[in-house]
Amino acid sequence: MSPKGSAEDYVKEIEAMRREQDFFFREDAESPIPHELRHKFEGLAYFPPDPKYRVPAKLIKDPNPQRVILATSKGVPREMTRYGVLEFEIDGTKQRLAAFKSVPQPGHHHADESLFVPFRDATSGKETYGASRYLDIEEQPTDEYVIDFNLAYNPYCAYSDDYVCPFPPRENWLSVPIRAGEKNFPLAHSGSSRITSRSQRASRVAVRDSIGFLLGL
Repeated sequence: MSPKGSAEDYVKEIEAMRREQDFFFREDAESPIPHELRHKFEGLAYFPPDPKYRVPAKLIKDPNPQRVILATSKGVPREMTRYGVLEFEIDGTKQRLAAFKSVPQPGHHHADESLFVPFRDATSGKETYGASRYLDIEEQPTDEYVIDFNLAYNPYCAYSDDYVCPFPPRENWLSVPIRAGEKNFPLAHSGSSRITSRSQRASRVAVRDSIGFLLGL
């Protein structure tokens, strides 16, 4: 989704999306939040919407996209296609993030029309989930893109051990802080040492293992 219009309209749209997300996390049977914590759930934590973190970007497509392996929270390799690199600026500093596409499963012929962009930044393990945050960006017909970090969200493994979540490769570790999008899970320190230790462990594992390796295909 690409919010448009005035800055005020943009902020309202982001806030509406966040309310919908909170409702899903609180009420939906598919919510990733453990049942024992849902009665305490009052909403996800976010940085205030900030239009400065909605930035233009240029996609440099890989001329020969390769399949790569991303490390995951459970050590199960995740195969993806490295589609290209998004180039952009934050506060006048040039940045780059690799963009990936899902590898089609056998028998499935539906084309993946979104780009998966996992990343870490200078807030990771402090204000935000230590292992990673994600962006889903709709594929465009040209190389002109918009990256909206206000839409950055936590992987489901931030809430439960039941999920397998890919880590960003080292090239997607940003040196600057991205104070936009989702923060740490508010209930991570609400008496659940399991969630707290999981977040710390995931952060350590991400630092150690989140490097993509080219397959010999």
